[in-house]
Amino acid sequence: MSLRVLTTAAVLAAPFMIAAPVFAQDAEVDLTASGDAEAGERAFRQCVACHVVVNDEGETLAGRAARTGPNLYGVVGRTAGSVEDFRYSDGMVAAGEAGLIWDEAAFVAYSQDPTGYLREYLGDSSVRGNMTFRVRQEEDAINLYAYLQSLAPAAEETTN
Repeated sequence: MSLRVLTTAAVLAAPFMIAAPVFAQDAEVDLTASGDAEAGERAFRQCVACHVVVNDEGETLAGRAARTGPNLYGVVGRTAGSVEDFRYSDGMVAAGEAGLIWDEAAFVAYSQDPTGYLREYLGDSSVRGNMTFRVRQEEDAINLYAYLQSLAPAAEETTN
């Protein structure tokens, strides 16, 4: 093959190679929950000191009047650090701006080591998160995700 043919092929292929990451970013996030929502409801008892799940109508679905952490209603599939009027750590805001979406893998990893997860996600060892509690068992974190998904707006609409 001549250099001219290779150069022409590279020029023609370049726009597609540049566009590939854009398509990857636009791919839908898998929000499937593999855990047990009922077990997650029990595990949520360790979260109620800081978190609440209140729907758009103001009905408390889980937790108490805790306001230390953000409302977890609709957390599944939500961009990190995006609950309006909640004061997140700079690290959480940066993670959201970098594209962090709460799918099962991200939720489980974060809930088991919040600051460590943010540091790894952002590639910045100076980042700190506000959540200090760690879910000890991976199974509990997976079940928590399933429980929160069961309280999500779409799930709630189908059960009412």
